[in-house]
Amino acid sequence: MRRLFIMRKDLHMSPGKLAAQVGHCSEVFWLNWIRGNVSLRSVSEREEIQPDTGEPVKISEIHYEIKGNIDNKIYEDYICGSIVKTICEARNKNHLLKAVNMAYEIGMIEGTDFGLIFDNCMTELTPEEENGTTLTGIWFRPLEDDVAHSISKKYQLYK
Repeated sequence: MRRLFIMRKDLHMSPGKLAAQVGHCSEVFWLNWIRGNVSLRSVSEREEIQPDTGEPVKISEIHYEIKGNIDNKIYEDYICGSIVKTICEARNKNHLLKAVNMAYEIGMIEGTDFGLIFDNCMTELTPEEENGTTLTGIWFRPLEDDVAHSISKKYQLYK
């Protein structure tokens, strides 16, 4: 299994910016899964002694419990196996959006199986969208190699 990320080449992102955007792509799948599987919120209290006064202070801590199901293949072949990632380049926004169409054609669900990454344009990118963001890339959940290759064959490896 492999994670596939497709990033826009026409934005000429610096290496650091590109790394940050790929990092966002990598995290979003797992963050969405975690948010969907938080099952318990509990508060615990403990006492700590303030170093300057020696007085006890109650500290409240919030804990979250995550319990959920993950596909057996993802767990065994990706998490416990080889964590393979492929980063491809899209020539421009339209080329990137073709991957969205391919994802829909094979029955993928946006936000679960794939998703788009938008930059807030606070550093080096210029906003392209009405909300002040720019589309930089697309992420996919861990995919069977043949499924990943069916999408990535339309793109070249990022150079």
